[in-house]
Amino acid sequence: MPLKETQSRTSTNGLEVGADQSGVRAYNERLVMSIIRKHDALPKAEIAKRTGLSAQTASVIVRSLEKDGLLIKGEPSRGKVGQPSVPMSLAPNGVFSYGLKIGRWSAELVLLNFLGEPCGNVFQTYAYPTPEAILKFTLDGINEIGASLANYDRNRIAGVGVAMPFELWNWAEKLSAPEQQMQAWAEFDLQKELKNICGLPVYLQNDATAACEAELVFGQGASRNDFLYVFFGSFIGGGIVLNNTVYAGRTGNAGAIGSMPMVNQRGDATQLIDQTSLFVLEDRLNEKGYSLSQMWTAEACWAEFGETLTLWIDAAAEQLAKAVVSAHSVIDFEVTIVDGLFPEDIRKRMVTATNKAIALLDTSGIQTPTVLEGQVGRSARSIGAACLPLYERFLLDQNVLFKNLP
Repeated sequence: MPLKETQSRTSTNGLEVGADQSGVRAYNERLVMSIIRKHDALPKAEIAKRTGLSAQTASVIVRSLEKDGLLIKGEPSRGKVGQPSVPMSLAPNGVFSYGLKIGRWSAELVLLNFLGEPCGNVFQTYAYPTPEAILKFTLDGINEIGASLANYDRNRIAGVGVAMPFELWNWAEKLSAPEQQMQAWAEFDLQKELKNICGLPVYLQNDATAACEAELVFGQGASRNDFLYVFFGSFIGGGIVLNNTVYAGRTGNAGAIGSMPMVNQRGDATQLIDQTSLFVLEDRLNEKGYSLSQMWTAEACWAEFGETLTLWIDAAAEQLAKAVVSAHSVIDFEVTIVDGLFPEDIRKRMVTATNKAIALLDTSGIQTPTVLEGQVGRSARSIGAACLPLYERFLLDQNVLFKNLP
């Protein structure tokens, strides 16, 4: 059965804008699924209470969503009096979505179910990304992952979310890539071309912002209202969460921490991206005879990189500490969360070193920032990308959701 799209347009206060009855119904369906997702499972009476809907309306919506395969019943729980309470949960196979991450030196495609659980992934490294290669990788990946799905599940794929650096063509020099081939991205409509080859809706977001979204939904975001997010990729990037919602900014580049002005050890004006990005470490490792494949696979162990790695961590942490303190002086974030392509033990070392470097800075006038480890890991960008179709078509963003909580 094809997916029914529960799509509606809402104002900033959560009320329907120019909606007819079907539009209000679609909004309420999204609200119900979002509330259930936040709490894992809820009985109808609790759904009505938390959404502000009447018991009758909530019951009708729940029955409809269950019929459409989007909700499932749990085991009844009998209280002291009355009928048993039956919790409703999101159906894991109610909706699926693909997330495509296009990086400077690697691409990843993941498939998530409605609970955000991974159901398959493919990964590829390259010298640099080209539009043709990315289209082929995506189509081959969809075919490979899709082959393992039942027909019912294949018909319930909501779309493809794409996380990639904006203006990828501007990074040809740092990528050591042919300028002409990278310039092809400037004229290439990836959203349109992907939709043509896979026949699914396609949604696009900055890669670091997508990673931030993943951390908000599946990581530390459950317990943090505001945070600065930093992701160590080939180039360092970031995102901002305010009031439980990713703030993308006017052009989608809010939290572009890599562009923050810095002064290097020689006293030259530069940017954070030139001091802390993983390409800096890779360049140094290449000089020592290590290959790219030893860094970018999920199974890679970085312990063998020894002193070269230690020196990079210390230098990167020193610069990141300055950027974190600067950002916290502008917005009073609760914490800064750091994640990246590196293994978990390296992430821990980076966070520890950054907190130590912050302690050495003058933070008079602000609360000394605390840096925490992210919980999503190296696939944060592709997982965040896979969230895009779910929120565009079936769920409400955190900002609208929290405004509807009693």
